[in-house]
Amino acid sequence: MRISTSQIYDSAMRGMERNQSQLVKSQNQMASGRRMLTPADDPVASARALLVTQAQDANSQYARNQNNASDRLGLVDSQLSALSDVLQGVRSRVVQAGNTVLGDSDRQAIASELEARLDQMLGIANSRGADGNYLFSGYQSGTTPFARTAAAAPGEPSSVAYFGDDGQHLLQVTSSQQMASTVAGSDLFMNIREGNGSFSTAAGGSGSGFANQGSGIVEAGSVVDNQKWQNALNTAFPWQGSSNHSLQIVFSSAAGSSSYQLFDASTPAAPSAPLPPKAVGELVPFVPGQAIPLVTTVPAIDFGAQVVISGQPAAGDTFTIKPSVNKSAFQTIDELIGLLRSPLASGAARTEFSGRLSAHLTNLDQVLLNVSRVQSTVGAHLQELDSLSNNSAALDVQYQQTLSALQDLDYAKAISDFTRQQLGLEAAQKSFVTISGLSLFNYL
Repeated sequence: MRISTSQIYDSAMRGMERNQSQLVKSQNQMASGRRMLTPADDPVASARALLVTQAQDANSQYARNQNNASDRLGLVDSQLSALSDVLQGVRSRVVQAGNTVLGDSDRQAIASELEARLDQMLGIANSRGADGNYLFSGYQSGTTPFARTAAAAPGEPSSVAYFGDDGQHLLQVTSSQQMASTVAGSDLFMNIREGNGSFSTAAGGSGSGFANQGSGIVEAGSVVDNQKWQNALNTAFPWQGSSNHSLQIVFSSAAGSSSYQLFDASTPAAPSAPLPPKAVGELVPFVPGQAIPLVTTVPAIDFGAQVVISGQPAAGDTFTIKPSVNKSAFQTIDELIGLLRSPLASGAARTEFSGRLSAHLTNLDQVLLNVSRVQSTVGAHLQELDSLSNNSAALDVQYQQTLSALQDLDYAKAISDFTRQQLGLEAAQKSFVTISGLSLFNYL
């Protein structure tokens, strides 16, 4: 086999170019800190690294969503704390107003303070976030959620209407979980059950005016058996086809003793002449402060509930029990203001005032309880977001470790390879110089 000079030169050049290419690659690896400069360096590891990078990017987005939700819920929580403080102040003043020693002017002053508190509540209800969106308007984040409307009749207070919706903004905080970052104003301010949450009580046939003449005051009452209560609400009698369901406790007096009897005072759903209350219970002797069970005999229905009436009702006095309906926090305070502005001209009026004030105080407690419920939910979400944030940070570290194992360069091995390649290149260069200098002509 003949070996020409050009073959020797070509072979030497290819060897030096190969060594130089490996040396340049090692230099680039050490400069970038990456073992894989192109997918061709390690196709399997490159594919795995791509999947891990995508998962890491998704985790980073979830972490940003968690931070956004936490910031927004933190602002909501601060507004709820301010609202709770306002309502606690209102409750304190309402309790003070219950002192019948106060005169009409004193109650007028308290009513004026409650009006200021109501304006403060309205300001909280219309608060905005850092992005300029309203916190309590549901999906209608650009719409003012609460605004006063005109009074229904001259002399009546204006009401507050809700112009948002029941939606909540949701953020994807993990691959399988969404978190509400807002609170619907309807849930916080509007849909609050009056009375004890199941039914409400009032002195007098309709709860308005000072009809009762005795000193009897009815408490909020309670449901002792919720299953019986629900069954009674769904029974065919006494509230079938009625739009205004109610029972009445009517007092009578005979031989110096006081008794009470249950009546059905529901009004029909269809327009018709009002029907007189119908007796549905037996005449029972009255003992002040003793629980009165809501049990009818015609037909036999146990409502699983009871009320307590203290004081001494007069003959003909009535106390009404109605299933609870939704009442807004603003309406509750508006009614309190109207009650405090009513003059008390007689002992019967003062008794009726105390009973109605107690009922409104119960409604106010329901408002506070609802705010506390919402605040507990927000607090639970904030706590969960903290936990998710910690998990996301830990997961990001794991992703970084996995990517490091797949992509990062082992510098000790890289420096060793670089030194070996550098020596190989230098040896190849010196060998080529030596071999290229050999010639027969040197010996002729």
